[in-house]
Amino acid sequence: MDFGIVASKIDEIGYIVHAENLGFTHCWVSDSQMIRSNPWAVLALAAQQTRKIKLGPGVAVAGLRLAPVTANGIATINRLAPGRTFLSVGTGNTAMRMMGQPPMRAKPFGEYLRVVRALIRGEEVDYTLNGVTHPIRFQMREYNYVDVDHYIPLYVAGFGPRAQALAGELGDGLLTGMPRGGTIPEALAHAKAGAGRAGRSLEGFHTAALVNLVILEQGETLTSERVVAEVGAAIMANVHYLVDKVKESGMEPPAYVRPIWAEYLKFHMGRSEAVRHQKLHESHYAYLDPEEARFVTPELVRTFAVAGHPEEIVEQLRALEKQGLNQMLFIPPVEKMYRQIEDVARKVIAKM
Repeated sequence: MDFGIVASKIDEIGYIVHAENLGFTHCWVSDSQMIRSNPWAVLALAAQQTRKIKLGPGVAVAGLRLAPVTANGIATINRLAPGRTFLSVGTGNTAMRMMGQPPMRAKPFGEYLRVVRALIRGEEVDYTLNGVTHPIRFQMREYNYVDVDHYIPLYVAGFGPRAQALAGELGDGLLTGMPRGGTIPEALAHAKAGAGRAGRSLEGFHTAALVNLVILEQGETLTSERVVAEVGAAIMANVHYLVDKVKESGMEPPAYVRPIWAEYLKFHMGRSEAVRHQKLHESHYAYLDPEEARFVTPELVRTFAVAGHPEEIVEQLRALEKQGLNQMLFIPPVEKMYRQIEDVARKVIAKM
């Protein structure tokens, strides 16, 4: 199994270099314009400062830029780090929600992926903009403004069946998460259905998942302040996602959040309506809002994280590996990110 980090801070390129030296194989750079640094700037700096680690957006949000612009972005980074880039694309929950907008729908997302995929393969493709369709391709490739000669894998971010099917239909891999994206076998079943629709197989298909890790110290429990501080931001990011999802779909909240659901909604609806969409996502994976700490229960930790002593975590990850997971990545809170990757490298990766 490979291990990846998620990075997003323009002045913390040393964090990516440190992760490379610790044995992490992939760096996924966040794309969320209202709360993170620009991903292409971070990737360009990282490409210049690293030698082995694979680099790509994690994930490029389709609603933020035209498909040819996204293709150009990763092809430019590929010029700096030939053969060690990847492109991961998603519909964009937080990035769009922070502007009060919904993520891109499945049908236009599929079209977006079709165009991006063709361009990073060096192909010509019909592209429709403002209702007008023309063939487009990268020009003047002999001058090396971009690099599409070294292969750029396309990973589709998918937490629902339709996006996971698009990964199988158009992508080289899938980025999902648990439990939001279902189990690994369920996600791969959807990807297989999409692959079948396109007459493809999943041979060589790369499956990565955002998995939160909690390495317990001797005698420590899931209620300890340290555990809550380390994993709370990631857990609450999933709760924030569900608030929008339940509101828009009319679905019942999943069983694992029902014990806190009514109380959390009451807390959230007490915020000013004008900035409610911002407040919901402003702590996104970066820190645990002190007012939300009470919602991080041991049950939610067990639901959203691989938790336990190092040997137990290795056992859980090996089980996920057997189910088809090729890579796990995680997002530590900003103030604890160096120590967490060091702990994971020493206590988990070294044992894998």
